[in-house]
Amino acid sequence: MKAYLTSLAHRDRTENSDRHLAFYLTFIAGAANAGGFMAVGQYTSHMSGIVSGMADTLVLGRYDLFLTGALALGSFMAGAAISAILINWARRRALRSVYALPLALECGLMMLFAVSGYTPARLLMIIALLCFIMGLQNAMITKLSGARIRTTHVTGLVTDTGIELGKLFYWNGHARDGKAPVTADKPKLKLLCEMILLFFIGGVSGAFVFQHLGTSAALLLAFPLGILALFPLLEDYGHHDKS
Repeated sequence: MKAYLTSLAHRDRTENSDRHLAFYLTFIAGAANAGGFMAVGQYTSHMSGIVSGMADTLVLGRYDLFLTGALALGSFMAGAAISAILINWARRRALRSVYALPLALECGLMMLFAVSGYTPARLLMIIALLCFIMGLQNAMITKLSGARIRTTHVTGLVTDTGIELGKLFYWNGHARDGKAPVTADKPKLKLLCEMILLFFIGGVSGAFVFQHLGTSAALLLAFPLGILALFPLLEDYGHHDKS
């Protein structure tokens, strides 16, 4: 079990560790997104909707809402930037915890959200915090997978699923032009469908626990993030101790 947990956020990657980490983070992203909506009435990973909302509110003269959208967008980008900085810093030093560092930070921020408690005065802070977390996580899995996987960007997952379905149902007929037939990448299609389903299940779970526990439910999301980050960090600590 320890070897498996270590592999999930370790520097040395396999296809299985990429896929399994993506599953866990997709569930967490769905739960955090839905839970955030229950807490503050706004989705915090949906940048397309946020930018569209900024355009609408600017035209309508709702400058307060426009600035809220700008805060959410800037926080998401800041989270992605910090994730990239942490990963590149760890890569330069050949650390085993290169992907564990953003997860550890995400765990800490999720705990901060859990203890913050929602009040109207803290609304902007919580929106910024959750958007930062989503940007942090999405950038980490994007860099880890070479942009093949994203855990908060369901629009991309659905688009890629549609593309593979189009290839799956494409009729190649009896063409004899020497060209390779159109075929779907069935393992990729399976992975995409699983991730969409996990985001949805995470959303249902997140909405349920946040409805009953409030922001303290975020501790349930922080715990697995901490477990994912722990063992690669301990490896680096032990290596540093010996040297």
